[in-house]
Amino acid sequence: MKNLLVASTSTIFGGHFLQYLLPELKEHFKGINTLLFIPYARPGGISYDSYTSIVAEALKDFSFAVKGIHEFDDAKLAIDQAEAVFVGGGNTFVLVDQLYRQDLIKPLKKRLENGIPYLGTSAGSNIVGLSVKTTNDMPIVHPETLEALGMIPFNINPHYLDPDPDSKHKGETRETRIKEFHSCNNTTVIGLREGSWISVKDKQMLLKGEFNARIFKQGKAPFELPPNSDLQQLI
Repeated sequence: MKNLLVASTSTIFGGHFLQYLLPELKEHFKGINTLLFIPYARPGGISYDSYTSIVAEALKDFSFAVKGIHEFDDAKLAIDQAEAVFVGGGNTFVLVDQLYRQDLIKPLKKRLENGIPYLGTSAGSNIVGLSVKTTNDMPIVHPETLEALGMIPFNINPHYLDPDPDSKHKGETRETRIKEFHSCNNTTVIGLREGSWISVKDKQMLLKGEFNARIFKQGKAPFELPPNSDLQQLI
């Protein structure tokens, strides 16, 4: 049993932190008393306490408390006893490095396979896939491996951006980067646009939100899937 919400971002343009997801989260986290937040990705290098405070403020109207994993003496035990987990965005390499350093990948995967509610945004969504090789982040640290939780059978590219025909920028587009990935890897990649997320309930995987997702498969032309598409077809 899996119960995952895998979102491209925590904040869409013009909105507040998690605002666009709040209606979904009320059902997703229904009945829990405490949400375990993992702040290791540290966007902008902020402290764990500051990041956890941002989450607590965004969810202050919910009927549960938010506790950062760094507030516990035993991080493994915190995961083992968690009712629900949220892994926030930031730098994916920093996040993965900390999860492996503290030997938390296996405990977290086990809990997610047992069906506790999970929310991932950006970096926290990257780690749900097979690897984090399709992140947009700079490798500012060197994790022992780029392998991820493997809770879904493809990779995510959060914050997916379409090429701007009016831009004078001559660098690689997001699509070009993913094609580079496919020159060495055959894993399917889902380009998640801002405001989109994937809902995973056991074996059902649905694209949610207002926007299409762009799908990349090795050796094939990219294509679009509309909201509410069943992503099982990609396997």
